[in-house]
Amino acid sequence: MNYKFKIFTLLFTVTHLVGEDIVLPTHNISFTGQTFFKKPKLENALGIDHKSFFEFWKKDSPVIKDKLIPTLKDSISSFYASQGFYDTKTNIKLTKDNVVVNIDANKPVKVNKINIQSDYDISSFIKAKTGKTFRAKTFITSKNDIIEALLKDGYCSYDLDTKAYVDLDKHSVDLKYTLKKGGICTFGKLSLFGLKTIDKKIVISKIRALEGKRFNTKLVQKTSNNLYNLGAFDSVLINVDRKIYNVIPVDISFEEIENPYHLEVGAGYDTYEGSRVHGDITKYNFLGDAQKLNFRASWSKLEQLSILSYFKPAFLKLSNYGIDFGSSIGYSNLKFDGFKEEKSFVKAYFLYDNDKTKLKAGIASEVININALANLNSNQYLIRAVNEGNFILFYPYIDFIYDARDSKLNPKHGYYFATYSEFGISREAGSSSYIKVELEARAITTFKNLTLAMVGKIGTLNDKTGTGLPESKYFFGGGSYSNRAYGFRQMGVIVSNEKDTIYGASSMTNLSLEADYPIWGNIYGAVFNDNTMLNDKSYSFKGDIISSAGVGVRYVTPIGPFKLDVAFNTNNPSIYGVSFQIGQSF
Repeated sequence: MNYKFKIFTLLFTVTHLVGEDIVLPTHNISFTGQTFFKKPKLENALGIDHKSFFEFWKKDSPVIKDKLIPTLKDSISSFYASQGFYDTKTNIKLTKDNVVVNIDANKPVKVNKINIQSDYDISSFIKAKTGKTFRAKTFITSKNDIIEALLKDGYCSYDLDTKAYVDLDKHSVDLKYTLKKGGICTFGKLSLFGLKTIDKKIVISKIRALEGKRFNTKLVQKTSNNLYNLGAFDSVLINVDRKIYNVIPVDISFEEIENPYHLEVGAGYDTYEGSRVHGDITKYNFLGDAQKLNFRASWSKLEQLSILSYFKPAFLKLSNYGIDFGSSIGYSNLKFDGFKEEKSFVKAYFLYDNDKTKLKAGIASEVININALANLNSNQYLIRAVNEGNFILFYPYIDFIYDARDSKLNPKHGYYFATYSEFGISREAGSSSYIKVELEARAITTFKNLTLAMVGKIGTLNDKTGTGLPESKYFFGGGSYSNRAYGFRQMGVIVSNEKDTIYGASSMTNLSLEADYPIWGNIYGAVFNDNTMLNDKSYSFKGDIISSAGVGVRYVTPIGPFKLDVAFNTNNPSIYGVSFQIGQSF
């Protein structure tokens, strides 16, 4: 028995003993007569307990706490009424150890008529259907959805009346929706409170709920997100409750951050890098005006990285929008399949971020050293020498994104387009000039909980001087955002539908198709197909393709889905990959 196991045993024993001291008296409980709902759903609604997963030696019998028994009949009636059964009869027999519950649900109340009188299309928000069981929760949700849609569309002076006329004798209900949308509302005067070290101009550059704009709750949420993302505030309260005719003033109260230092240290395991440790320290509101200074470092067997970065919001102003400025200096030591890259770099950029559109333009200088590795395995083909040596690169770059998805964390509808270009400039005789371009497009749609997604990527690299570029500058495939049967950046130039090399490609295409469907609660199942082409010629998009197929599980969390994928090469299933990821790949 090792030391860690002794600690665990002690903690479990103490917890178990303490738990015994506070166990509440219970009765075994069973149900008869109920046919409309499965027992787990009914038991969950009534607070029925089962044995703990860790108590595997015990018999699993549903129990109810004695303190819940006096209200059990009312709880059952409330649950059935919420599901459309308003004439439920319940008989409870109580003995010393057992509670036996007989339920006669009788007929459900069904929707007879739906009457809509509206000057705004609300039909898509009404989930009740004639002939179907009436559920109060669905009725209330429909009303809330209508109000949310009106506010998103700028109608804050609506007059909405919803009624449900229930006839218990006929077990039917008539629904009535009456709506007058009113006039268009706009944002009014902006008032800011609580700013001490941050210029109002910086804050205003992040506000999207500006005076004169059509009222929209999405713009209020976007404003809140932008202000919190500055990292300079402990609290941002946006009040849009006042209304003067159809004009809504915007009052924002701030509490500037009290502790500007944020330290993060962690360790984990990555399917590509293996064991990994990292540290990150950030000084928010650095020298005031919401500036940010950050240093991060990480170590794994494949990569060692350290970066110092600086960010200044609203460095320049364009109309009502700010142009941010950022810069970074860093060092990385990264191991690919066939070579090792050691790099020092300096970057500076300007950033324009306006709702769906994000445009970053900057310049970068890199000093790269490439060394070929000798320990290549027998599955790797050698078609040329690795581009070794020391390289000094200088290039301007442009990164453009247009994101029209309904969510960045877990989208269900929408599309996404991105392009990245860098232009290597020859600053001395014998150095390289080049053009590297990447394009990406995503499309997502959902039909009755089935989410379908397509992600296409294409890229090319042209060495204009022909003097050679560092091997790491070329395209590689593999990983959660490419071909999931292979590790991240482990696919080089492809020579057959199951063989690739260690060399970077001059042209790349990748197409991924995925379908996600809910299995239980927040757990989703997925099937997917990834197809990758990597060619050693510039502007050449014909060649062998490696295809993979796989299955996955997604657990939806507030910060995005946790994904586990298993994929196989469709032509050689012995080639497979397992990948973990937090966040959606489409």
